[in-house]
Amino acid sequence: MNRVFAIAAGAVAVAALAVGCSSTTKSAVSPPASSGASTSSAALHTQNSTYGQILVDGSGRTLYLLTADSGSKSNCNGTCASIWPPDTTSGTPSNSGVTASMVGTTTRTDHTSQVTYKGHPLYTFAHDTKAGDVNGEGIATFGGTWYVVGTDGNPIMSAPSTPAPSTTGGGGGY
Repeated sequence: MNRVFAIAAGAVAVAALAVGCSSTTKSAVSPPASSGASTSSAALHTQNSTYGQILVDGSGRTLYLLTADSGSKSNCNGTCASIWPPDTTSGTPSNSGVTASMVGTTTRTDHTSQVTYKGHPLYTFAHDTKAGDVNGEGIATFGGTWYVVGTDGNPIMSAPSTPAPSTTGGGGGY
């Protein structure tokens, strides 16, 4: 009996190790255990990130756009919307730090109103677990690529380069 239990426990440990050590790609994303459209406070703000100034919702969660969307029409429904919850609102989104004339809404196929910026439908990413996470950047899935949105309304396709550290001055060799 102990031998069967030990073998079973060992198999579980090996499986857990294999999952934990497996390589991940940015093109395969599984749906979270529970999800839904982002209905935070239907607000757009800016926040500094590793990608520079980006758009976030009222809870500080990073907002993304999908390159497969057609103008202001969302092409992310069903499973896509469970992984990439649309930023929805029941009225006009409030905003600060963004260009108010670029803030709008579009009607989704389920008749909810999705927040747009510069005509792009906006989404959060279910695997961003806290405000400021940018785990969805550059993921290619659901017919397009997901990018964080800059304050100019354009996708940010890579993190800005950081200046090289200075090799002169200071320190005196100590």
